Amino acid sequence: MKPPAAYLPAASPALSQADQDALTDLYIRGTPANTLRAYERDLLYITAWKEVRFGTALGWPETEATALAFILDHARDLNDAPEDDNARQAAEVLIAQGLRKSLACPAPSTLDRRIASWLAFHRMKNLASPFGTPQVKQARSKARRAAARPPAPKSQHPITRDILEQLLATCRGSRRDCRDRAILMLGWASGGRRRSEITALMREDVSLKAFEKEGLVWLSLLETKTTAKDETPRLVLKGRAAQALVHWIEVGGIEDGPLFRPISKADRVLKRRLSPDAIAQIVKHRLKLAGLPEDFASPHGLRSGFLTQAALDGAPIQAAMRLSLHHSMAQAQKYYDDVNIAENPATNLLG
Repeated sequence: MKPPAAYLPAASPALSQADQDALTDLYIRGTPANTLRAYERDLLYITAWKEVRFGTALGWPETEATALAFILDHARDLNDAPEDDNARQAAEVLIAQGLRKSLACPAPSTLDRRIASWLAFHRMKNLASPFGTPQVKQARSKARRAAARPPAPKSQHPITRDILEQLLATCRGSRRDCRDRAILMLGWASGGRRRSEITALMREDVSLKAFEKEGLVWLSLLETKTTAKDETPRLVLKGRAAQALVHWIEVGGIEDGPLFRPISKADRVLKRRLSPDAIAQIVKHRLKLAGLPEDFASPHGLRSGFLTQAALDGAPIQAAMRLSLHHSMAQAQKYYDDVNIAENPATNLLG
């Protein structure tokens, strides 16, 4: 019988097969889909690295020497290493396999994520991890500090209201235009939604009961990066954003299933769900039509633009966070701090 993946609970002789299957199912249902995908990618990378570096399969529990080697191999720029350097040779094989981008030192966050996955794999097997030993913990801390770099912005520019208006002006009368207008308005006005949150929306997550009388559309986000399935946030769209979404639902004939879908060259709405990558293509396409560089902003610009505009308009950060669903005040504050102090509404208090 094939053993379970490393990110699933190990088989236990104390459990019947039915109970083991139930436990595995519980782990799958109780782990966000994005986390499971990250586990799969990290397991693939770690397994390939160990095979290339040492010519052996992963060990359970893994040795402290292997854990240290993994940290050391990913804590320096291998472009400067000699061609016969073991870490460099392993990295070149991983690059050829498409598992690594370059010989440059990976971001500390990438190393942290892979180590966190490796730790999780040990927990699934009820085993102690070598990453918990004092020497390995200290090496990991030193590696993080040595490779520290200024955080790169997720979007080159925030899509503030004026930029959003330029993008919306490119949406005219086709079904594709109606869909893109609804995506841009919903993504911005509902608090700066992530692209995965936009594409995960189903028709049944949208309530139009209050639209006719109050002009409101209510959205239920079943799962986000900062909330769990049992903490479904309800967000509201009003005004032009609500009208754009309702118009798309009518024009697209969206009665059930995915809210946002691909559209054929013949302007026909397809049945399958729009992918998160498609949101990036939509933003890039609208930027180009608006006469802006395609790399001017990314989908995250909708999120950063919403918070930046809230700061520019003098909206309290707590009010903005209720829509953006930021849990960390410090994280949301970064967008407020980015506002030019001369444009800060507080500078006008005396008139």
